[in-house]
Amino acid sequence: MPMKPLAGLLLALSCLLGIAATGSVFELAYGDPQLGVIPTTVILVVSGPGTVVALLMAKAWNSGPS
Repeated sequence: MPMKPLAGLLLALSCLLGIAATGSVFELAYGDPQLGVIPTTVILVVSGPGTVVALLMAKAWNSGPS
């Protein structure tokens, strides 16, 4: 079954948010973040759950009715 375009965009968004979350964890864990502690923490708090939500939405959108 081919992937629907919106599901592909949501999957790409999930990947980008996952990369942002991973980078934020490393920035916070290894010293002084380049953007500062508060903005980096906000990025982590938004991108962590956002990754899961976008992934689940992509799955639901692709397996929904045609």
